[in-house]
Amino acid sequence: METDSHSAATGRLLVGFRKWYYNACGFNKFGLLRDDTINEDPDVKEAIRRLPEPVYNDRMFRIKRALDLSMKQQVLPKDQWTKYEEDVHYLEPYLDEVIHERKEKEEWQKK
Repeated sequence: METDSHSAATGRLLVGFRKWYYNACGFNKFGLLRDDTINEDPDVKEAIRRLPEPVYNDRMFRIKRALDLSMKQQVLPKDQWTKYEEDVHYLEPYLDEVIHERKEKEEWQKK
């Protein structure tokens, strides 16, 4: 029983740290999602290319708005900041698929 309460406390502490770090990064103040800020290597570029058009358009809107705000040295009103709980990792499934395909292709080329 003591282990369960210890695990729960550790879990809450970890979530609290993640929320703090998420806000400390600052991208949420521009309305960006975490996946909007991933460095665009070839795998990420391919994953972005595979996004459904509405998801891609939403991504581009958020990025353009963030660039505009940054150039004006402004941030969104606090009620429009992206909240940790609302951040959707929309790119992750596509990126996982691209990486898996690349690794599979590399394995085939070794043979």
